[in-house]
Amino acid sequence: MWKKGWRDAVWANLEAQEWDVAVVGGGISGAGVFRAAAALGLQALLVEGADFAFGTSSRSSKLAHGGFRYLYNRQYGVTFESVRQRERLLQEARGLIEPLAFVLPNYQSYHIPSFFLRAGVFVYDLMAPRWDHQHLTPEDVARRFPGLKSEGLLTGFHYKDAVLDDARLVLRVLREGVMDGGAALNYARVEKLLKGRDGRMRGIAVGDTCGEGSRTAEARAKVVVNATGPWTDELRAELGAPGRLHKQRGSHILFPRERLPVSEALTFFHPTDRRAMFVIPWEGTTLVGTTDIDHAPELEHNHAEPFASGDEIDYIYRALEFLFPDLRLCEGDALSTFSGLRPTIYMGAETPSSVSRAHQVWNEDGLITISGGKLTTFRLMAIQTLRAGLAEAGIVKKVPSKLRFIHTKVAAASDTLSLNDLAYLHGRHGEALDVLLQSAREGEFEHIETLPNLWVEVRQAARAEGVIHLDDLLLRRVRLGLLLPEGGRGVMARVRTIAQEELGWDDRRWQKEEAAYWQTWKKYYSPTPG
Repeated sequence: MWKKGWRDAVWANLEAQEWDVAVVGGGISGAGVFRAAAALGLQALLVEGADFAFGTSSRSSKLAHGGFRYLYNRQYGVTFESVRQRERLLQEARGLIEPLAFVLPNYQSYHIPSFFLRAGVFVYDLMAPRWDHQHLTPEDVARRFPGLKSEGLLTGFHYKDAVLDDARLVLRVLREGVMDGGAALNYARVEKLLKGRDGRMRGIAVGDTCGEGSRTAEARAKVVVNATGPWTDELRAELGAPGRLHKQRGSHILFPRERLPVSEALTFFHPTDRRAMFVIPWEGTTLVGTTDIDHAPELEHNHAEPFASGDEIDYIYRALEFLFPDLRLCEGDALSTFSGLRPTIYMGAETPSSVSRAHQVWNEDGLITISGGKLTTFRLMAIQTLRAGLAEAGIVKKVPSKLRFIHTKVAAASDTLSLNDLAYLHGRHGEALDVLLQSAREGEFEHIETLPNLWVEVRQAARAEGVIHLDDLLLRRVRLGLLLPEGGRGVMARVRTIAQEELGWDDRRWQKEEAAYWQTWKKYYSPTPG
């Protein structure tokens, strides 16, 4: 898709035509709008100032879910929309988005009546609609989770949600849009919004930020969409528009599966403030999170990426000490941490956790902005945003409510791969699966250590997935920097062989990229940051 020379081709075309839709922001919200526009045959452009999925869309809790905790906070509308969209994603993106069983234990110390939680899982299923929950005895819960605290355990409830690789979802949605004729460009920052004589949006001025030159271009567009997530207000400031967003940080810790062994997910309440949190089996590891705290503005001025603070890490360990007291988990057990910013629209909520996750679409001088919302509802957000943009531009084009975002292709049989591996690769790579299978070298159908990832994915990502820097490859395309000890140090020699061959990096370029990667990993992803 993004093969050798692709950047030059896109740059050469930026000023050569008038785009129907120009989307600013390469996370799931922007990818969704871009995909919808391309699916309708519109000339669609997407630009992202950093890497695709660099922001919130690679730093979520890895769930396509209705948000049981939002139901707990009485955000019924958000939960209903999310549950319905989860069901659609499960149908469209099998292998990438998979059902995941959850258990919600109730402890005496929660002081929450069990009938209240029972009603919650009932309503949760009713919204889907499905009937896939059950009541569990304390013995049932204990059998499912070795080491789980038994003291004060009253009962448990079983329900279903879904798990995914968030960055891979973004890449697949973008790929679908490019296959339908759109152009998506990472490391291309919007320097200025372009206005017509009437003061309405007429395009974007773009600058190259990938270090390969100082290219600039002015892309004319009938519709300009601001889908920059937590940085929405920064682009709106060009219009003199007042700030509307409140940035919240959510942090997570990843553990080896053998150190925190779970085969199903847990929803539980933190012993200090009763915030809903998760323990999730993810990509061969166990993920624990998330926090909800206000993100201080000075952190953005001094740091390129958000990171888990010491207080947040301590908060998560206190939760684990309550939930799994006999495991005695500590910082030395963790693989990595990561943190993301949520673009919430703040409307006077008492605590960060009670801020609404509903989305809104605004039209300000022709700039169409989509903000708020959740990863799970990206389809709905994209459709509403595109409809607003086309109405602004006077483009008569129906945007169907059931527009398909992800093509489903039956994966070809393989004599080399198991059915599970084939389904996994198909979910992550979709239409590119055949090319991926053909590109494999000897030994590249092997798993990367204990992970579900295969070595051929590293080659495919380096060859055709828009990788510019090593951290693009290891933190967003194939998540080795999160999933392996020490950021993947033990496999770096093999990564180097593939990356240098496919990306054309000489030894000097590799050394520069590797040094930058280790600096980034240590500062923002290490289990002991700083």
